[in-house]
Amino acid sequence: MAAIPLNLLLEKGTDFDATFNIQNEDNTTPLNLTGYTADAKMRRSYYSTTSTDFTVGFVDRYNGILKISMTNAATAALDPRRYVYDIVLTSPQGIKTRVIEGILEVTPGVV
Repeated sequence: MAAIPLNLLLEKGTDFDATFNIQNEDNTTPLNLTGYTADAKMRRSYYSTTSTDFTVGFVDRYNGILKISMTNAATAALDPRRYVYDIVLTSPQGIKTRVIEGILEVTPGVV
């Protein structure tokens, strides 16, 4: 399964969340995420050695719906700029698959 490219916008100093519907390889039916774990990170570049974690939650495992989030305190600590991010699933058999990847733009706030 190839990762789906999806760019996101994150407003610095606000609570952030994004919900994703993960599909099977046929891209027409949801992937049952029962027994899966997920990891989501962002970095300044693909080659950065440090990363920032998102909190990952499963909204509806059976229907392949997961959510990544970050608190306003965590987003306030980010520099306004472009980052890269991805979401990696680990199957019950231990197989890791990158399902979503893209650019995450952090924008500054006025308040």
